[in-house]
Amino acid sequence: METIFTGKTVEDAVAAGLEALSLTREDVDVVVLEEGKKRLFGSVPAKVQLTVKEKLTDGQRAVRFLEGLLPLLGANATPTLSGEDEKIVIELKSAGAKGVIGRRGEIIDAIQILAGAVANTGRKEYKRVVVDCGNYREEREETLKRVAEKLAAKAVRLGKRVRLEPMNPYERRIIHSALAESEEVYTKSEGKEPSRYVVIIPKNLKTDDRQRDRNKGKDGKDRKGGRKERTGRFGDRKKPYEKRELPTETAPETSGTTFSRSGTPGYKKGGFSGFFGTFLGNESDEETPASPTPDKPEEE
Repeated sequence: METIFTGKTVEDAVAAGLEALSLTREDVDVVVLEEGKKRLFGSVPAKVQLTVKEKLTDGQRAVRFLEGLLPLLGANATPTLSGEDEKIVIELKSAGAKGVIGRRGEIIDAIQILAGAVANTGRKEYKRVVVDCGNYREEREETLKRVAEKLAAKAVRLGKRVRLEPMNPYERRIIHSALAESEEVYTKSEGKEPSRYVVIIPKNLKTDDRQRDRNKGKDGKDRKGGRKERTGRFGDRKKPYEKRELPTETAPETSGTTFSRSGTPGYKKGGFSGFFGTFLGNESDEETPASPTPDKPEEE
């Protein structure tokens, strides 16, 4: 809607137009057609053109954004607003759905995040935005539900925690909802974005795993002071050394060899006894004379 208004000055013309249209300055675009001039005889009034801005809903604003984004991504798709009541639903119509969805939905998930940011600009409360293509979201949801039930049965059978692959918040919410009413398992999210994942925990969890689960925080890491297993060089758990008992037999008084000054066989208190445990000398019965001590020279 375009309307032309006049006044003595540009501001007077704009004010007259806003009053006539019952709008504010933020609701219109102003184009000055002619500025007012004073002449010797009379004056020329100012002339402006007011164009009412198109008011878009949050969903329409997101669709307008995607219309400019998709060609930049090389995606031959047309965005259409499907619903805007409880959540904003945008359908991408394309002949090649795989090129728009990407591997495991990486491309369409990124498009959905950007569309959600645009739709919620200026809003006080966040409104969920879903971008779909070729019924991908519904099929993916059914697949995740089947995976959740299958892995829950496995966790109960083994009595151990089962960890799923990293997922975005939307897919993690599907896993939590699928197992929310289960009487055998419960779920929780661990890790940090973008590698946050869901863990399925059976209620018949084994004792060791239960203690390990209590020691873990929301990020999946051990809390400070939690029990940690001792591991060896190659990751295997170290076994405690076996306790060895010392022999109860007392050592012999002498072995026949000594380094004492007196030359008398026996132990010296606080010194080296000279006991070697095995005699390595001659096997003959003849007595071998003792060698002189190193501290006392032989008498000439």
